[in-house]
Amino acid sequence: MGKQAMETFRSCIPLFQAMMDPARQDIILLLAEKEPLTVNEIAEHSPLSRPAVSHHLKILRDNRLVHTEHKGTQRVYSLALHDAVHRMKELIAVVEATCDLGEPGNGKS
Repeated sequence: MGKQAMETFRSCIPLFQAMMDPARQDIILLLAEKEPLTVNEIAEHSPLSRPAVSHHLKILRDNRLVHTEHKGTQRVYSLALHDAVHRMKELIAVVEATCDLGEPGNGKS
């Protein structure tokens, strides 16, 4: 794998780590269905406590997967997947351009 491909892959690792947690996956799916939502509204749809939901939302926000908007005294969360999708597309493009992917069914993986 080329240097650019490795750098791009490594830059996506925090994004992959943020998305691999089932609780965060559930939050992303909930927001995809019902956004925007407050922490309390997300907690109502989750087996997690409000502090646990807040923790997961912080990780999602730090990785630019959700956006926060202040409405009065509450924070309202919505999805912000554009940057994440762009980074993954960039990774796919670099891997396709620099790696021998082999032909399907020829034993190479």
